[in-house]
Amino acid sequence: MFARPVLDRVLELEPRVHARGVRNVPSTLDVFDSHFPRFPVLPGVVVLDTLSELARLTLPGTPDEWRLADVGRMQFRHYVRPGDQLVLGVEVEEIETGSATLRGEARVAGRLVVRARQLRLVREERPA
Repeated sequence: MFARPVLDRVLELEPRVHARGVRNVPSTLDVFDSHFPRFPVLPGVVVLDTLSELARLTLPGTPDEWRLADVGRMQFRHYVRPGDQLVLGVEVEEIETGSATLRGEARVAGRLVVRARQLRLVREERPA
């Protein structure tokens, strides 16, 4: 089963094509207690997890059938701070039988903070 959702809202969803969503970053997240307490920033892996969640929504089947397997050419350009609102987008590049490749990015107030030129997700084998 896929983890507790981190997206606050899906703005657009065209299955097998693209999706856009929003994640609010409240200052009450536990990660801010230990991730640079004097200069709290959202860890990049959390942004990546949110992009992955949005990507799974665009793929065939149910979201819990897919998992992130590989990330290529990822760029972190700016910090994501408490109080920010991430606007995320993913576009499907290719869907095969057991895998899919997408592109994704996240912005805060229109400013690009993260770009992933290659998100590869694989379909989980389910026990019979």
